[in-house]
Amino acid sequence: MPLLEDSHVTHPRDVLQAVGNDLWSLPVCDHYSGVEARMRKSLALQAQGLAERGLCSFDVTLDLEDGAEAGLEAQQARLVAELALASTPGARVAVRVHPVDHPAFADDVNTVVGTAGHRLCHVMLPKVESVEQIDEASRAIDRTGALALPLHVLVESPAAMTRVAAFATHPRVQSLSFGLMDFVSAHQGAIGASAMTAQGQFAHPLVLQAKLRLASACHAAGKVPAHNVVTEMGDPALLSWAALQASRQLGFTRMWSIHPQQIGPIVAAFQPEPDALSAACEVLLAACAANWGPVAVNGQLQDRASYRHHWHVLQRAARAGMHIPPEVAPWLH
Repeated sequence: MPLLEDSHVTHPRDVLQAVGNDLWSLPVCDHYSGVEARMRKSLALQAQGLAERGLCSFDVTLDLEDGAEAGLEAQQARLVAELALASTPGARVAVRVHPVDHPAFADDVNTVVGTAGHRLCHVMLPKVESVEQIDEASRAIDRTGALALPLHVLVESPAAMTRVAAFATHPRVQSLSFGLMDFVSAHQGAIGASAMTAQGQFAHPLVLQAKLRLASACHAAGKVPAHNVVTEMGDPALLSWAALQASRQLGFTRMWSIHPQQIGPIVAAFQPEPDALSAACEVLLAACAANWGPVAVNGQLQDRASYRHHWHVLQRAARAGMHIPPEVAPWLH
């Protein structure tokens, strides 16, 4: 096997010419919090992880839509702006604003994005029903001066689901999230409440079809598909099972958390399996030794198509904080 520091070794990033955006460029967990004590705790946990590992394994999204009590939307927006401004440098902090057609939307944007936009990694738009609403939100955010701030879109209705391809191809959109609870409720009882449970959501055909449609649209557009929450917060084994279904069966590359105890199992479920990481290293080293031509590894033909897959596995593992064998670690710097 070649030594990767040798000058003749070609970097896989150059020779494989992987196309499209990196679906693992965002942390695999998006943690939501709207109560002040929990928002502060979430930010503290993120800062601790950043100090210990040098990377953010999860985003913290401060919630204005479900976090504010009725009539206290302005106070919640001011609090979220203060928390974002006080966040640890290098932290990934986002905000979920009210829907574009909600009376509090403009104040959310002006107060939070206008004050702390430079500390935000993205803005989550809930209950999006049309591309025009994304455009409207983009203009409102741009007026605050946050011209490059990415948008994440929450798809929560059957009508919105018919437009996921248009949402995913919007240049300002970085990620689409599936909103399970509202999606089921929007069917007005035609889908049973069991479809909102951790196991039932993977069994009902309409829900499963919607998830696959959203994930496929994101992959086609090079955007990040984010899976919905699991509300059974007291069952970590069930959460892990659901996260594995989302990541390994449905193609999601990110998932929501609503309790700090859910973060660890989600991050673990979205990591490559250790055997997959070992296989990726073995194949990539063999490919490098063959100057990236076709090669047989353990009796199976490998070529540049499979090399791209294994290269993505290696990058995913590095971003997830997994131990990277020293033989391939130089490729990641």
